[in-house]
Amino acid sequence: MVNFGRVVTAMITPFNPDGSVNYGVTEKLAAHLVEHGTDAVLVCGTTGESPTLTWDEEYELFQVVKKAVGSRGKVIAGTGSNSTREAIAATQKAANIGLDGSLQVVPYYNKPPQEGLYRHFKAIAQSCPDFPIMLYNIPGRTGQNLLPETVARLAEIPNIVAIKEASGSLDQASLVRSLTPPEFQIYSGDDSLTLPLLSIGAAGVVSVASHLVGETLQSMIQAYETGKTQEATQLHLKLLPLFKALFTTTNPIPLKCALSLQGWDVGSTRPPLCEASDEVKKALEVVMQQLNLL
Repeated sequence: MVNFGRVVTAMITPFNPDGSVNYGVTEKLAAHLVEHGTDAVLVCGTTGESPTLTWDEEYELFQVVKKAVGSRGKVIAGTGSNSTREAIAATQKAANIGLDGSLQVVPYYNKPPQEGLYRHFKAIAQSCPDFPIMLYNIPGRTGQNLLPETVARLAEIPNIVAIKEASGSLDQASLVRSLTPPEFQIYSGDDSLTLPLLSIGAAGVVSVASHLVGETLQSMIQAYETGKTQEATQLHLKLLPLFKALFTTTNPIPLKCALSLQGWDVGSTRPPLCEASDEVKKALEVVMQQLNLL
């Protein structure tokens, strides 16, 4: 059984002042993450600003992060697209590089019906039959919801092994769990829903906050798994203000601001995203000071 671990960090992409990718900081940050609670690093997902990265930049990022992480953690490539052909080509290249898996987002903007979604993911999986795939359902960004019944059909394909469920619906996640085999892994796509989703059988979280509190997230999940539910709840409530502060505006704007406050030279976001407002920065400072992150 493929195991991506409990905490998968959806890693940011650091940029230089001229807007180019800062591969040096990328390498340092990836190494830092796997040393502080991250089991697997997801490269070039939404948090990594994939919509404004070129494929050449993405392939270079895959290799840089793989080298930085080494044997200390897994590396998952965000190779999804709203073009099936493009997603297949990118996924095959990631597999050939020797990464550990692929995140495949629901095709955005063109809103395929459920049968189209099934055929899209099936074609990608069959193009790399030995390469583990995690589905990614985030209807708030894609405009289309990957329904539990479709997930169940896809879970029958051997190398489709997990889903990042970011619909925000516990009912939907519950249905996915009830319709799929136990070895099919569900990951929370929202930090604030990690603990509730653990209660219905989730394996862990694809996290934004783990850039800052990866070890605490690990402790929370492990506490829940070992029956220390009160302790898990206390850790969840302790981290909740940070979870909320990191989403006061579009991700990863607040996260990059938070990392900059810690001294990481991650640069700004690429247009059309922009820098954090003074209000967002101030709110982050307050929460991070409360958690001794500054």
